[in-house]
Amino acid sequence: MPDHSLMKLGKKTPKKDLRTLQFARYATAELPAPPDSTAWSLMLPDWGMMKNDALGDCTIAGCAHAIQTWTEVINQRITISDSEVERYYSLWDGYVPGDPSTDNGGVELDVLNQWRQQGLDGHQLTAYAAVNPKNVIETRQAISLFGGVYIGLALPISAQSQAVWDTVQTSAGFPGSWGGHCVWVPAYDKDTLTCVTWGKLQKMTWRFWQDYCDESYALLSPDFLNVNGIAPSNYDLATLQSDLSIITA
Repeated sequence: MPDHSLMKLGKKTPKKDLRTLQFARYATAELPAPPDSTAWSLMLPDWGMMKNDALGDCTIAGCAHAIQTWTEVINQRITISDSEVERYYSLWDGYVPGDPSTDNGGVELDVLNQWRQQGLDGHQLTAYAAVNPKNVIETRQAISLFGGVYIGLALPISAQSQAVWDTVQTSAGFPGSWGGHCVWVPAYDKDTLTCVTWGKLQKMTWRFWQDYCDESYALLSPDFLNVNGIAPSNYDLATLQSDLSIITA
């Protein structure tokens, strides 16, 4: 039985911004139905803890895990160093190294805005769109098209000791009773989704997702494109930028 109880979380309450594009505006009926399963880059030998065992830097670690996935898929395999993850945790989430009182986590939407405006260790975020966590089709489309989704979970205490995160009908299953956590989700099948957290792959059931996922974002990055501007999901950069250009307004 796993014991995650000593691991750090670090996602603050979701922030709402009416300017944020909803993925549903992109996921029109013209899009093909998502596949029954998708798995982007699950064979990495080491995802890296990204200091999330010592710091509540999951909002930055989630970005770094996204970059790992995208670059692995296009055969580059880039891992951002722990020191850079900590540096961006300081820049974007206000952490002061050596001062535990400033280790307070971050807001996902703020991190994405900073990433889009400044880049992260040379890696650009062109745009992002909010995905409705309650909509399974949207979620599958976002993962299959964009290499994964960047999400927030209101984790229950029960998740501390589950090999596969699943909903339980006890007080330990109360949403947020453990705290908020940011993870990157590059895979799903008919029964589960797979996220990257604390340096490893972690499965969760779809029921757990719908009960505890409180924010989710599809990310558009040139890191997921080959030299011809084509994503592994067969969408080209020009089309993606055109369809999602409203996000950057």
